[in-house]
Amino acid sequence: MKRIIFAVLALLPSLVLASGGGFPLDKAEYDLSDKASLQRGAATFMNYCAGCHSTQYQRYNRVAADIGIPDDLMKENLVFTGAKIGDLMKSAMSEKDAARWFGAPPPDLTLVARVRGADWIYTYLRSFYVDETRPFGVNNAVFPSVGMPHVLEPLQGTPRAEFKTHTLDGVEMQQVVSIKSDGNGEMNNEEYDQTVLDLVNFLVYSAEPVQQERERMGFWVLGFIAIFFIFTVLLKKEFWRDVH
Repeated sequence: MKRIIFAVLALLPSLVLASGGGFPLDKAEYDLSDKASLQRGAATFMNYCAGCHSTQYQRYNRVAADIGIPDDLMKENLVFTGAKIGDLMKSAMSEKDAARWFGAPPPDLTLVARVRGADWIYTYLRSFYVDETRPFGVNNAVFPSVGMPHVLEPLQGTPRAEFKTHTLDGVEMQQVVSIKSDGNGEMNNEEYDQTVLDLVNFLVYSAEPVQQERERMGFWVLGFIAIFFIFTVLLKKEFWRDVH
């Protein structure tokens, strides 16, 4: 029992770091029924994320079928590794190269929406800011000291943070209160937020491709249970009608 307690206590610092240091999360209003959004999100993922990150529990043709892209267009426009349309969606970067360049292989993102949550991803991708002390020149308010470049910076522009200073146990600390782009990106703020939301939508789909089908089936199951309950009550009354 003591070992379990010690293990939990040892994990607390990493859990606090993973939670993002208390930075408020914005609500991601994604819509899995919006095929156009899923297609835009897939395009953003393949163009900006797939160079480093895999979604190795998905196949290109399954994704194409689910989000309404013909196989030939998927192969021509969204498969950049020379993979076949039925292959798993793996990054072209080897783990050895990734470890050498980034210190550790970038994580697979198939289930990231299940692990982190849509709101976390949505806020995280909109919370990078310039920090010259970091290896890639950027930091993140949701995930401080993250070892990842801001790959969407060409779209957003250069984001800069505003800080407030507070004292904790006699030590002055700076906290990010807002982040604003310099406006030199390819998109304005609204367009960038929509692009990130489309990407989040795709990652939520990736984490559970059958979610909508499961929900539709759930209504039929609940309907069957309700009808079955009615017949069960009637049958019970019939059995007990002559019992005094």
